Amino acid sequence: MLVTALGWTSCISPPDNYPSVPQIEFSTIEYNGDSLNISVDFRDAEGDLGLAATDVNPPYNPLFYKRDAAGNLITYANRPLEAPSYNPIDWVVDPIVNNAVVKDTIWVEQNEDQYNIFVRFYIKRDGQFTEFRWQDPPFYTTFNGRFPRVLTTEEGQAVEGNIKYQMLSRGWESIFRTDTLRVDVEIQDRALNRSNQVSSPEVTLRQITKN
Repeated sequence: MLVTALGWTSCISPPDNYPSVPQIEFSTIEYNGDSLNISVDFRDAEGDLGLAATDVNPPYNPLFYKRDAAGNLITYANRPLEAPSYNPIDWVVDPIVNNAVVKDTIWVEQNEDQYNIFVRFYIKRDGQFTEFRWQDPPFYTTFNGRFPRVLTTEEGQAVEGNIKYQMLSRGWESIFRTDTLRVDVEIQDRALNRSNQVSSPEVTLRQITKN
């Protein structure tokens, strides 16, 4: 992950076209065999973009722990009928809850606000794009992620720059082969303002392979 930014100190009024809600433009998409790399240009009036590794408390906590009517954590052994079967998105093993290890498998809900960059994939079939959902079986994963803070101070200032985001996998070609793809991207600031959504061009892996 590489983030470059230019900033204006807060004592100077930002340009009129710098929004409080992050604004992005799609920049590049490249493939190099084991990683798919995208970049977006951004502008933001406050500069409250990026999350540090220590930003794990609410609202950036990764998980919500589901509880029953009595307030108890719901374990896999005592799951209700509506609970999903075991998978690594909806269940966690031996989590730390309230600073204590719970030696069991616990039902959870993923908190989307743990991320600040959101990536969706689409495959074109019969002239129509359909979302390829990584979170569904058999993959149970996501390419949403986090980029680091673009400023080292909490003092707000207007910023613009570029985010380069690398997504690693050994399965790109076995999954997408010669399909036409589109990648949609959004980012989010620390106040949980979601940017506009931007899209890559329609591409195949071969077209964007970096030599």
